[in-house]
Amino acid sequence: MKVHIIGGGNLGVAIALGIAKFSQNNQVTITRRNTASILYLEKSGITVSADNTHQIVDADVIILTIKPYQVDVVLNEILPLISNKTIASAVSGLDIETLQNKIGDANHAVRIMPNIAAQFGESATCIAFHDKNKNAAQNVISLFQDLGTAPIIDEKLMDAATVLGACGTAYALRYIRASMQAGIEIGFDSQTALAIAAQTVKGAAQMLLEEKVHPEQLIDRVTTPQGCTIVGLNEMEHNGFSSSLIKGIKTSLKQIKG
Repeated sequence: MKVHIIGGGNLGVAIALGIAKFSQNNQVTITRRNTASILYLEKSGITVSADNTHQIVDADVIILTIKPYQVDVVLNEILPLISNKTIASAVSGLDIETLQNKIGDANHAVRIMPNIAAQFGESATCIAFHDKNKNAAQNVISLFQDLGTAPIIDEKLMDAATVLGACGTAYALRYIRASMQAGIEIGFDSQTALAIAAQTVKGAAQMLLEEKVHPEQLIDRVTTPQGCTIVGLNEMEHNGFSSSLIKGIKTSLKQIKG
């Protein structure tokens, strides 16, 4: 499969690298007006171009990782050259119906919300599409299943998916940073504290993904009566740990919805 990514920012680059590493037999092209900062991708077998239309006629899937204000300009460039293409948009706020109207019935609109962990094969990429594009969407689903998980969701939840899955990366990293800082306070050097905090989060997430149980069931395994875990958890909750995280997620969603 030939994948054409328009937009060589952080997300586009992460997807390109993920495909090159984890998705076998797929060819990737990525475009950006100023290619100087992404030429290193060529070492991974990725084609880099300043021309959005470079080899686009051969593409099976076109992925848009651009800003909302760039959409019309980009589509005006590429639409005269393409037909019967699957266009997967990671553009925030661009709904499927609007995109479909812009690209015409000759092409197929799919909406995606990956995150930068795609580079490591660990993205949670939410995907939405209309039933008429179900067959066309299969290539997109398969592609992002290689880069992590690819749940299919109702489009009305896509803004929420952006907050939980994309913004959520920053939230998780902020937890790790705080845990690292605490580790330094209790005696570790910064590198050791970071290594322990990051691996602990990775291990906890892996347990959840593999066992498919509620987090509290796993928490119960590491909390003992009058132990150090439960008193730490209670202290965090007294200071608003869960409520502040929930409020932060809801505030981010309000920002997206305007």
